[in-house]
Amino acid sequence: MKPRVLILCTGNSCRSHMAEGILRAAAGDLIEVHSAGSRPAGYVHPKAIAALAEIGIDISGHTSKSMNDFLDRDIATVITVCGDADQACPTYPGQVSRHHWGFDDPAHATGSEEEILAEFRRVRDEIRRVFEAYAAGLRDAARQGD
Repeated sequence: MKPRVLILCTGNSCRSHMAEGILRAAAGDLIEVHSAGSRPAGYVHPKAIAALAEIGIDISGHTSKSMNDFLDRDIATVITVCGDADQACPTYPGQVSRHHWGFDDPAHATGSEEEILAEFRRVRDEIRRVFEAYAAGLRDAARQGD
């Protein structure tokens, strides 16, 4: 069984879903990746779906979930991507580590449609850099364990 990683933010509509999609694409063969929110919005933001589709990652089937849905599951690692979720985060059974990597919430972007999409792309690219580096570290550790 692969170690389970849970990515948390407040609404589970943008950042955590982008991170989940990117991390699953980069290391889904090594870990099981999920995302959830402390106060789930009930939807995945269409611009988050569009921004990931631009880099070949499909999150259109994702749903907004509560972090409480995972309280009865073994979670090896919790990663929070916003300050509110970091403060609200419980400890999960089997939790070995916790990381906090905060990102701006693109759902709060204002301006034209193109300016708002540009903000989603900027945040996506920041998330991608961090989570692909994390995945590379997981790969290095797995190789050293062989």
